[in-house]
Amino acid sequence: MSKLLLPTLPLIFLLMIHNAFSGYWDVSYSHPHICALKNSSVIMSCTYAYPTGYQIMKTFWTNGSVKGVEPPDLSKDPEYSQRLQYLGDEQKNCTIRLSHVTQKDEHMYYFRFITDKPDKKWIGVPGVSLTVTDLQVESPERVTEGDSVRLTCKSSCALTDRATFIWYRNSQPLTERRDGNNQLLLQSVRREDAGRYSCALHGHTYISPAVYLNVMYPPKETFVVVSPSGEIVEGDSVTLSCSSDSNPPAEISWFKGRMFVGSGRIYSISKISSDHSGEYKCKSRNKNGERYSDAVTLNIMYPPKSVSLSINGSAEIVEGDSVTLSCSSDSNPPALNFSWFKENQSSAVGSGQSFSALQSGRFYCEAHNQYGSQRSDAVTVTVHGETIIYSMWKIMCFFNLKPHKHISLHQIHKIMFFLSSYGHHMTPLIASDIVNLIHPFLFFKSL
Repeated sequence: MSKLLLPTLPLIFLLMIHNAFSGYWDVSYSHPHICALKNSSVIMSCTYAYPTGYQIMKTFWTNGSVKGVEPPDLSKDPEYSQRLQYLGDEQKNCTIRLSHVTQKDEHMYYFRFITDKPDKKWIGVPGVSLTVTDLQVESPERVTEGDSVRLTCKSSCALTDRATFIWYRNSQPLTERRDGNNQLLLQSVRREDAGRYSCALHGHTYISPAVYLNVMYPPKETFVVVSPSGEIVEGDSVTLSCSSDSNPPAEISWFKGRMFVGSGRIYSISKISSDHSGEYKCKSRNKNGERYSDAVTLNIMYPPKSVSLSINGSAEIVEGDSVTLSCSSDSNPPALNFSWFKENQSSAVGSGQSFSALQSGRFYCEAHNQYGSQRSDAVTVTVHGETIIYSMWKIMCFFNLKPHKHISLHQIHKIMFFLSSYGHHMTPLIASDIVNLIHPFLFFKSL
């Protein structure tokens, strides 16, 4: 077999060739896959190499790599020109910063350099993959007071930069919750923990959309408010309102004493009366529990009613004695003024809750308070034996007695009638009062 032998070249010439064309074409990226937070800045670290003997004429970054088409220079693109900054020396270090990234920036990015040799252009594939993520708070829809709750700050990809998470409740930072963990643990959650939670990364301006944590709890601080708050007079309209702190909102029931009287947050009474007086309370109830308010008392002011008169003893007495009459009424405040009247007389005959009657007649009382007055029914008092002056009466006594007898004296009810008769004789007598004389021999007729 024959061999083709090349002439031996001088060693010095070989060394010259090696120095002229030694090296290789290369672009290296520190992070070929970058996950960046929305609105943050991204550092794409890059180095490149090329054989000696070439001169770099142009370097740039591009997000397009189509065979046969010269890729665009991002520094000339209006979408990037204000946000892209070269950090390297453009000789060996091709690192850049891309600011305020959004989902529109999700592309493959490549570094390209062009040498002084027309056919020696290089693009660094496979390039850098950029994914832009936002943050989302993952939370249970509702929790019950006392439960343990875990909230998670989630991203669509694993963030490239080491992240320190910050949590917010109602836009206020929870400084004690700052750590490298993307979870927030609330042990034995309280109603005060309810609110809108969001998360962020330390050193970044982007904050996640807020998510409401709904803490369910039984009714607390249940109380009744009465309107109007001052004095209540019969005939007024009164509103009772039940306030209760609970989640979900409580169903409200109303009680007067132990008796159910209504439902709903508002209990209204129009034209209130004394029958509405008493203690009222409300009960608030949801699926987590129930609670009663303290009782409030409705003290209704009203004028005297049901005024009645009572007699101590008999209504029939004899002259010289007296009968005590007492007046009572239902009123608020209690009646303190009582007046006594005798029928057919315009002026009062007495005052006070009790009255002593000395004369015959029909008597009634009137009870008074600052809201009005009412009179009682009248009662009759009869006094026997009292002297009453009438006009003179002629009383004729007719009698027919055999044999003739002398009727000397009849005394009935302390009134004396003197009668004398002899045969058929009729004697006129003057009487101081009319009395019924029950006697088998006498018949009186007034003329």
